Amino acid sequence: MTIFFSFPTKANLLFRLSPFLSGQTQTLQKPIKKNVENFSFLMEKVALDWEKMAFLCSSIFLKLAISVIFMLSWFGFAPTGAYDALDPFGNITIKWDIMTWTADGYVAVVTIYNFQQYRHIQAPGWSLGWTWAKREVIWGMNGGQTTEQGDCSRFKGNIPHCCKKDPTVVDLLPGTPYNQQIANCCKGGVINSWAQDPATAVAAFQLTVGQAGTTNKTVRVPKNFTLKAPGPGYTCGAGNIIKPSRFISPDKRRVTQALMTWNVTCTYSQFLAQKTPTCCVSLSSFYNNTIVSCPTCSCGCRKTPQSGTCVDPKGPRIASVIQSPGKNAYIPPLVQCTNHMCPIRIHWHVKVNYKEYWRVKISITNFNYIMNYSQWNVVVQHPNFDNLTKTFSFNSKPLTPYASINDTAILWGVKYYNDLLMHAGPSGNVQSELLFQKDPSSFTLEKGWAFPRRIYFNGDNCVMPPPDSYPWLPNTSSRRISSPFIDVIILLSVTAFQLSNL
Repeated sequence: MTIFFSFPTKANLLFRLSPFLSGQTQTLQKPIKKNVENFSFLMEKVALDWEKMAFLCSSIFLKLAISVIFMLSWFGFAPTGAYDALDPFGNITIKWDIMTWTADGYVAVVTIYNFQQYRHIQAPGWSLGWTWAKREVIWGMNGGQTTEQGDCSRFKGNIPHCCKKDPTVVDLLPGTPYNQQIANCCKGGVINSWAQDPATAVAAFQLTVGQAGTTNKTVRVPKNFTLKAPGPGYTCGAGNIIKPSRFISPDKRRVTQALMTWNVTCTYSQFLAQKTPTCCVSLSSFYNNTIVSCPTCSCGCRKTPQSGTCVDPKGPRIASVIQSPGKNAYIPPLVQCTNHMCPIRIHWHVKVNYKEYWRVKISITNFNYIMNYSQWNVVVQHPNFDNLTKTFSFNSKPLTPYASINDTAILWGVKYYNDLLMHAGPSGNVQSELLFQKDPSSFTLEKGWAFPRRIYFNGDNCVMPPPDSYPWLPNTSSRRISSPFIDVIILLSVTAFQLSNL
């Protein structure tokens, strides 16, 4: 903001007073002109002071505006990092339903809904934590358990399941006795993505809480919810009391409702989950012998602290450096030593060009020695997915977060066939072929059009090669000979012609 002030100058005043001065004597003109000079000098000084003040005000307002913008950008950074353009409404919602009151608390069912279209929770599974608002304890649980009991020495007789102020709950394993189960529990913490299978995108456990109050007014919502799946990446908001959940009986003739309900929303950010990417993309085609590898140092560089440890596949003692992960432990990837240092590489090969169709082969290779990827998925963005005709050994489903655009699809393995991507080694890869129908108005093999725009693996964005390195369609005519070579041929031909005429 700039403020301008305008005051009459000396010349302006004398010009305006000239009709009056012309009618006066020389004796009266001198003092009048002198006063005009003094007045104009005073006005110029006042104008200078006002300009200084205006500059100071504008500087203050400018600094204030910059500070406000900086604070807004700082506080708005986290939500921006968690936003996914291909899944704008994806989140994990935790619903806490109080079903009955007890002598000193309540019995609640906690349900975890994975509303993310293509990001699932794989083994060793989820772990949910929070901080009690008062001095609550957990008397018992079904369908889950806390990782630690805590100090329960103040209790005599019945000992609570957990006395910690900040408990952490994990899922039970398959095969748990039926009297310890509830619906949607006991899957080892694995939760499918919503697009792959909504029926298995839910987990639940039941807990009996004591010392918590026995009415809606005395119960307090826990604080500081945390979700690991299995590592970091999720940020959870505060618990919000909402309208009680309603439940329909199996015969659909009766509706009951919870006594009290609150929910918590957790969002994912790849930047919080890991410092480096987790996958990369390589490209090739039938019309060009060039194989475009993953960019060097896509997920870290060798012999740097950030890249962690890598294993030489030709090393004589490879088994000795591979640790067996615990059932509830999260261990960072131990990858094969490569130029890209990524746990996962996805290769896109343009295989065949038919008259009305074209075919692509997609291969997924695991370079991680300590991770088997169960229920894996790949999301590919390409404009021809609106005419995907056949997926030969993968399941596929279109993703249309924006109804008018159909250029994205999710691919995942067939159950009991290739839904498990084994660790690095001879069995550590899966592959399939995709058949697309051509759209004459858009199809072309020129300028890299046949290659994907973006690829995700298990919800993480993969590193793509730079566009100028894509395999290009060669020219239909023979390669043009360089100009200097042509000049030499012409010169020799002319010289030979002249010598023959001598």
